[in-house]
Amino acid sequence: MTHDLRLALLRAALDAAERGWHVFPLRPGAKRPALHGRATCTRTGPCAGGHLKWEQRATTNADRIRAAWSRAPFNVGIATGPSGLLVIDLDVPKGKGSSDAPCGAATFGALCERAGHAVPDTYRTRTASGGEHLYFTAPPSPRLTNTAGTIGELVDTRAWGGYVVAAGSRTTTGDYEALCGPETTSVPSWLHSILQPAHKTSQAPSMAVAGQSSRYADVALASETRNVASAQLGSREAALFRAARAMGRFVAWGDLPRHVVEQALQEAGETAGLTVSECRSTLRSALNWSITHNQNRRDAA
Repeated sequence: MTHDLRLALLRAALDAAERGWHVFPLRPGAKRPALHGRATCTRTGPCAGGHLKWEQRATTNADRIRAAWSRAPFNVGIATGPSGLLVIDLDVPKGKGSSDAPCGAATFGALCERAGHAVPDTYRTRTASGGEHLYFTAPPSPRLTNTAGTIGELVDTRAWGGYVVAAGSRTTTGDYEALCGPETTSVPSWLHSILQPAHKTSQAPSMAVAGQSSRYADVALASETRNVASAQLGSREAALFRAARAMGRFVAWGDLPRHVVEQALQEAGETAGLTVSECRSTLRSALNWSITHNQNRRDAA
C-alpha cells in the first residue's frame, strides 16, 4: 500500500511539473514542507551556495522529483510564485455556530456577480477541508503576493511567498482532488486590480507636520473619489475597493475621520452605478483591512 501510494504521489508531482508548476515535497499525510530548515542545513547539494528555502528549491526537473519521491510517500506542494500562479483559496467556516456563515465560494461568487462577471471557469481542486482552490495564470508584474481576507471573508490567495497542496495529496482530514481539466485561465482584470499592491502616492505624509498631512489626505481623497465616480462597468467595485484600501491608511494615521472617507467614497460608488449595499460592503471590508495593516506610517511608506 505504501509503495502504491508513493507511486501515486510521484505521478501527481510529475503531472504538476509537466504543467510547468514547481513542486517540492510535503510531509507524508500532512501539509508542511518536508525540506530541512536553515538550522539543520548542511550547505551541500542544492544548498551548496547557501541555504535555500522551499520556494527556491521547488522544481520542474523530473529527475529531481523522482529522486525526492523515491524516499517516502511525500505529499505534493506547488510553489505558486515560481509557477506563475495565483491560487484563490475558498475556505469553509470552521467551529461551532458556523453552519449559517457563508463559505468562501459563496463570498467569491457574490463578488464576481457584483463585478458583472461569472465565476471564472478555470482549473480547480477540492481541498481536504471541503473548500476549493481556483488556479489562475498570474501576470509577471507587478508580482502578486499572498493575501488573507483582502478579497472577502474566507477568501485568501497564494502567489509569491505561498504554496498550495496539489491534487492527489492525502492528509488525515481528507484528500485533495482535481475537479476539472487542466486548463488554467489568466487572472481576470477586475480581480487583478483588487489584488495589486495599494498605490503609494508619496512618502511625504510620513515626514510632514499634522497640518500638511491633513491637506495631503484631502487631496488624495478628492483624487480617489474622482477615480471611483468615473469607473466603468466591470471595474467599478474594484476601483472602489482599491480606493478604500488606499484611503484607509489616512484613517489609521488620524489624518481623516473614517466617516468622512466612507461618505465620500459611498457617494462616488453610487455615482458610478453601484448600489448602496454594494458600496457599504466593499468599503467596510477594504477599510477594515487597510486600517489594521497601516497602524504606523513607517510600515506603509
